[in-house]
Amino acid sequence: MTHPALEPEIRPATPADEADISMVIATAFGDEAEARLVDELRSCGALVLEQVAVDRDGRVVGHIAFSRVTGSGAGHRLAISCLAPISVSPDRQRGGIGSALIRAGIAALREGGEDLVLVLGHPGYYPRFGFDPELAKKVAGPYAGPAFQALALSEAARAALPIEVTFATPFEAFE
Repeated sequence: MTHPALEPEIRPATPADEADISMVIATAFGDEAEARLVDELRSCGALVLEQVAVDRDGRVVGHIAFSRVTGSGAGHRLAISCLAPISVSPDRQRGGIGSALIRAGIAALREGGEDLVLVLGHPGYYPRFGFDPELAKKVAGPYAGPAFQALALSEAARAALPIEVTFATPFEAFE
C-alpha cells in the first residue's frame, strides 16, 4: 500500500500533457495503436473526458479517456460514453493508479450527467467498479461477449434499454 501523500494527483488532461500521454499509453500497451486512437478521438472531438494521474514530481504516470458513443432508438436521448483506453506507466502498474483513474472518471461522468458508460475489458476487473456484462447484453453494437460491459449511471439509461449504439469512427480500426 502506498502512502496517501505519495498518491498521484488525478486531474483533467491539458494540451501540454499530450506528448506525455502518448508515451504512457505506448509504453503501457507496448505499441502505438492505442496512442493513435486517443489522438484521433481528441482530433475529431469525440472525447467526453480525459484525465491524467500525475506524481509528485509532475510526471504523468496514468491516463484515462472516455469518448462519445451514439445511441439510436430509445438510446438517442442518452449521454453514453466508452472507457478506452486506460493506461498506467509500466513502472507504476499494480499500485492502484488505474483504479483511482476509473473511480475519478466515473464520478466526473456521473456529475456531468452521463447516463451510461461502456467498456471492453477484462471481465474479472471491471465489475468492481459497477460494470456488468449482463447489462451490456442489452446494448447492441460492434462488440459482444463477456468483455463488453456496461455501467448505468442514471435511471434513464436502465429505462431506455435495450438500445443500439455506434462508437466514434476511430474505433473502427479495432473492430
